[in-house]
Amino acid sequence: MKNKNLKLKLNANQLTIGTWVTISSPKIIEILANYNFDWICIDIEHNFFNNESITNLIRTIQSFNIAALVRVDDNEPVIIKKCLDSGADGLIIPMVNTPEEAKNAVSYSYYANTGNRGVGLSRAQNYGLSFSRYKDWLEENLVIIAQIEHYKGIENLEEIVDVKGIDAVFIGPNDLSSSLGFPGELDHPEMVKQLKTFREVCKKKKVPFGEHLIYPKLEDLRKLIDDGLKFIVYGVDFNFLIRGISDNYDQIIQ
Repeated sequence: MKNKNLKLKLNANQLTIGTWVTISSPKIIEILANYNFDWICIDIEHNFFNNESITNLIRTIQSFNIAALVRVDDNEPVIIKKCLDSGADGLIIPMVNTPEEAKNAVSYSYYANTGNRGVGLSRAQNYGLSFSRYKDWLEENLVIIAQIEHYKGIENLEEIVDVKGIDAVFIGPNDLSSSLGFPGELDHPEMVKQLKTFREVCKKKKVPFGEHLIYPKLEDLRKLIDDGLKFIVYGVDFNFLIRGISDNYDQIIQ
């Protein structure tokens, strides 16, 4: 059966820590699964995955009793349907700017009467053998994370987090900085102001919120935890590789 723990933890506003996968190899999952993550997210927005590889990665993640999330390409019904039919435990929806877009994401994810997702039979429904059981699981346990990565999303954040079916929100700082007119300048005063607003609104509304700690350091992780974040992405597969090489090979050739 699919994962139930992540939904329970988010509903209770408890800390969850996951990591990010961009490399289409089950071996990467098998290595990461040794480190007790609550969830692992397959990022198909900025990377190249076909349907078969997405399904294989989801299957591998779930074999370790870890929640399998997918950051989809777009807030679009066919993409969402395919990822969920592949058996994903939850989705991260990019560029959610309005409550209407948040409502669309929820609607695309659930069957009637909660939503309007098309009904198909694939891995998630045990190829038709367990459709009713899957539908019941979906209503109780599906996780939908709205990614806020535009100043319009910050402006509408209170309404977005009020949308039923949105379990947490996740900041996208690079796209947010681009929407403000200074891409990549994460220390810009206006950017600092926007990030502060994001955190303040989430705390006020008591909704789990998160950020991506791309360059993983334990002291930075502890600071995010102390700051009240509950949905933290710790590292990314290629950066773990880079760090491993830099920490070792650089010392030899210097």
